[in-house]
Amino acid sequence: MKKSNKFAVGVDLGGTYIKFGLVSSDGKIVSKSFLESKAETGPDAVIKQIKKGVSAIIEQSNVKINGIGIGAPGVISVKKGTVENPPNLPGWGKVHLGKIIQKEFDIDTHVENDANAAAIGEMIFGAGKKLNSFVMITLGTGVGGGIIFDRKLFRGETGAAGEIGHLSIDFNGAKCNCGSVGCIEAYSGNNYIIHDVLRDYESQKSSLVFKLIENNLDLLTPKVISQAAEQNDNYAINVINNLGTRIGYAMASVANLLDLTTIIVGGGVSGFGTRLLEAIENGMRERVLQSLKPRVKVISAKLSNDAGIQGASSLVFYKS
Repeated sequence: MKKSNKFAVGVDLGGTYIKFGLVSSDGKIVSKSFLESKAETGPDAVIKQIKKGVSAIIEQSNVKINGIGIGAPGVISVKKGTVENPPNLPGWGKVHLGKIIQKEFDIDTHVENDANAAAIGEMIFGAGKKLNSFVMITLGTGVGGGIIFDRKLFRGETGAAGEIGHLSIDFNGAKCNCGSVGCIEAYSGNNYIIHDVLRDYESQKSSLVFKLIENNLDLLTPKVISQAAEQNDNYAINVINNLGTRIGYAMASVANLLDLTTIIVGGGVSGFGTRLLEAIENGMRERVLQSLKPRVKVISAKLSNDAGIQGASSLVFYKS
């Protein structure tokens, strides 16, 4: 590791877990950890977890910390460091997260939308290093997006650009946590996937999905579905294909609007692998404008589950 490297603490704030990492300016993760977000108990509890995790990273490090970067869901005011109405963090409203954390540690703190942070991480350190423009989609508890155009993050007028998870693919569809209906997140978020599979239990009892967990439905996770699909379980394969097709339809709308056809897919649910990527690409090709079809390309995030940490830390070094 270069002696000239600077160091930042990256915080990836999710609806289920908060991930923390000490990251160098060349993208190397020196140390990392995670804590439950405790999102259901409100913002005070979540902020307490953030402080706990950041404090532990700082105490374990023996280098100067140049800044703290936080990737958070919801609409972010980069200048004010506020997080507003994150769909999977109940009771937040508008929280001045940046000021709270900066005051706690007396370290320069930057806050950005989590998917935007992941997109920056992929642009600097990952699958987007050689790309001028792309759209990042993150699949986890929720569905996020980040738009990179000419090597710059596009935030929109208020910082809300890239909320791909809240594109509606069915105006009479399922209710989403954001308050709307038919959002792609209502079909593709981790909790929604599990809910849908559990709903099929009676009709799909013979599936390997349920055999792998010995019919203990509390053990059902996307990883179990992926394992069943790898063993050619038809039901698991259909779950992944249907998921990818829906996401592909949403991304076709993004491509038609922005004329951006390279999609980088990250987040925990992206662990479904090549089968999911192919289904997304096929869904996109089915719905994009004819002139865009040859250019459609869907690739996996290189930074995997560390994209959020590395992207958040890069907020300290990246100047848009």
